[in-house]
Amino acid sequence: MRYQIIKNCINQKFTHHTIPTFYVYTKNNSQCDYTAINSFHFYYKNDSSLVQVNNSWITLHLASLHSNNMIKNSTIHFLFLFILLNILVFNVHLTKSKPYPKFPCHPPHHKYDFCNKKLSIPTRVNSLISLLTIDEKILHLSDNTSSIPRLGLPSYEWWSESLHGIGTNGPGINFDGPIRGSTSFPQVILTAATFNRSLWHSIAKAIAVEGRAMYNTGQSGLTFWAPNINVFRDPRWGRGQETPGEDPMVISTYAIVYVKGFQEVDLKGVEGSGGGGKRRVLEEDDGDRLMLSACCKHFTAYDLEKWGHVTRYNFNAVVTKQDMEDTFQAPFRSCIQQGKASCLMCTYNSVNGVPACADKELLDKVRTDWGFDGYITSDCDAVATIYEYHNYTKMPEDAVAIALKAGTNINCGTYMLRHMKSAFQQGSVLEQDLDRALQYLFSVQFRLGLFDGNPAKGQFAKFGPQDVCTSKNLNLALDAARQGIVLLKNDKKFLPLNKRSVSTLAIVGPMANVSSPGGTYTGVPCKFKRILEGFYRHVNRTLHAAGCLDVGCNSTAGFQDAISIAKEADYVIVVAGLDLSQEREDFDRYSLLLPGNQTNLVTTLAAISKKPIILVLTGGGPVDISFAEKDPRIASILWVAYPGETGGKALSEIIFGYQNPGGKLPMTWYLESFTKVPMTCMNMRADPANGYPGRTYRFYTGEPLYGFGHGLSFTSFSSRLLSAPKRLSLSLAKSNWKRSILVQEHSRLGYIHVDEVPSCSLSQFFIHISVSNDGDMDGSHVVLLFSRVPQNIHGAPQKQLVGFDRLHVPARESVETSLLVDPCEFLSFANDQGNRILALGEYTLVLDDIEHVVSIEM
Repeated sequence: MRYQIIKNCINQKFTHHTIPTFYVYTKNNSQCDYTAINSFHFYYKNDSSLVQVNNSWITLHLASLHSNNMIKNSTIHFLFLFILLNILVFNVHLTKSKPYPKFPCHPPHHKYDFCNKKLSIPTRVNSLISLLTIDEKILHLSDNTSSIPRLGLPSYEWWSESLHGIGTNGPGINFDGPIRGSTSFPQVILTAATFNRSLWHSIAKAIAVEGRAMYNTGQSGLTFWAPNINVFRDPRWGRGQETPGEDPMVISTYAIVYVKGFQEVDLKGVEGSGGGGKRRVLEEDDGDRLMLSACCKHFTAYDLEKWGHVTRYNFNAVVTKQDMEDTFQAPFRSCIQQGKASCLMCTYNSVNGVPACADKELLDKVRTDWGFDGYITSDCDAVATIYEYHNYTKMPEDAVAIALKAGTNINCGTYMLRHMKSAFQQGSVLEQDLDRALQYLFSVQFRLGLFDGNPAKGQFAKFGPQDVCTSKNLNLALDAARQGIVLLKNDKKFLPLNKRSVSTLAIVGPMANVSSPGGTYTGVPCKFKRILEGFYRHVNRTLHAAGCLDVGCNSTAGFQDAISIAKEADYVIVVAGLDLSQEREDFDRYSLLLPGNQTNLVTTLAAISKKPIILVLTGGGPVDISFAEKDPRIASILWVAYPGETGGKALSEIIFGYQNPGGKLPMTWYLESFTKVPMTCMNMRADPANGYPGRTYRFYTGEPLYGFGHGLSFTSFSSRLLSAPKRLSLSLAKSNWKRSILVQEHSRLGYIHVDEVPSCSLSQFFIHISVSNDGDMDGSHVVLLFSRVPQNIHGAPQKQLVGFDRLHVPARESVETSLLVDPCEFLSFANDQGNRILALGEYTLVLDDIEHVVSIEM
């Protein structure tokens, strides 16, 4: 099959020496279908380029290209594409996956001290570092680490992806071996909508098992760069879909649960672990070991791709101390302190004038204050942007030196490889600086067992192809989609449909016919399934028309076909919304409206359909569909985001009543008027004097389309408070008494500094509640407990989440649960100086329509 480049569909990610990405489409594909791409990655290394084609690496020697020049010439573009297209046409793969990974400490190189498993990890790490030359040490500062044959050290690729399944983005992953696909779970934003901790943990654990299985077949590394725990601050952000939403508590909880599930080495109940269904658990003395390494990214205040002339590569995020403490840093602190993440990724942007990967104060904080003992990697190629985009240094050598000394241990890309030696020779980098970075890097690899000999004889040796794409994992992905899909509107209980009353169903929309809509950082699914296919088993006759040629919907040429089948059908489902042509990495939106003529398509079909229509929305970001919310001809609206390979089945089961929707929005859905707010303004708090409305449900003063936590059910629930304290007394250390009680001159309200409460754990309390299902259909109810501060302290949130749970409640029955509230953690917020404070007085706890007052006193 020959290939055709569609000019408007080419996404080029150009930074100096970073990884441009081109998307190529089959000749018969007239739309920018980002789920059907063949992607190639150029990776500069000296005067040659490593080219990845469908995960196979080929070296092209381009002597005429100098590694310190940016690619701008269109002739070079054409040359690159011509070579790549010919590679694709003839299906040339020069690099095949190996049946097992290469590993250190293989005879005859197994007698070094660093191979001695009886020694402590620090001792083994220091032994290895002592054997390396300066040049060899520098070789380890890139994600693509070269081999050192004299010590028996094979090459290693640090960069693999596992956001919501094993992804193809990182060069550490390939699907050319025994494992041809992996489970594609829903995009993170939809999984977050489940508000189900145990589900999050199960998904992370399943992804880890598949990742370890792929390592055993030589198809992945052991270090994965997920999760993305940035706050979904602005609804236009192209990568908001990758995050758990806008609430710091939810994001923090997700980070902790994901990292623990992904890194932990407890193999109980994992299929194939140990053979014969036996359970295998690590010995107690291996508590510091890792099954895989997770990486919390992007540190910090990163949530802009491209807005006007500002890009993530040159953006300076100006953040107040207040917002930094209780919004942007909170998830990362939790990820490190409670999740025990073994990796942290610093971001492209600057924070208050200093590039994040060069900010020593910022990176020191995670080690000295938060106790981080993992490695810190740059984003790709965030070390280069220090000099090339931020102009923070005078020379490339200064950029690599300042990054290394600040605490960036490894560079995704080759900038450190190419400039660190000269920086060392100039004296701006010392050998001890290199050694410090290597200690963190090697320590993680040793904890992963990379230096423990043949992995075929190791603890995880039994993992293999039989542990990937299992029925258990596919059912887990299905369950995640079922639980996450949000019912936004359901007039007159229009849904669920009675399948007996549906002989012909019309499904309209280009996204309905896309294979496995997984969103960004998706791998190769186990089975390619379209949303459309999920309805075949429910209805005898299912009709489909795209309506729009693509999601951009710049033409009405396909409307007539959609109108034709809509007139013929008993019911009409319109699948509208977003795809990766509208929101993705390196691409933000400017509008919150449906793209192009989609609104016109929806209203046209609503006008001619026999019955009110059902609107299904795809995409990770909020969309202003206020027209549909108000239109009685549009009876029901569901948000499915990017539901993964089982999404079509989950959606059809909900629409026909086999499953009861219970998802809740993890972010605010704003109206189009919000786009007047500059994306570059990082302030979370509202500023009424200047007409600034604030951001997220905690601070937004405007009227949203749908609020955080919105989501309907086919049944009705009621909650009852069983018990909760009315008063809580705190005490401070006597030495801090006078300094800790601060009474504002303009207010009678006092507060205390959280870090001066001697034992915060003693102040925790439980809220006991009962949830009743008052309807005739089993369902799940998400319990969201919010708090409001005693009085209007400047900068205090309007309300904030302090606890959540998901309960399955059978019809006409009740279920009890308890929520643990930590006042120091979740009732507090930051003052202007960035210090956590806890107000004194009466807090109002809000649960559905219940309000309960708790008084906090000294």
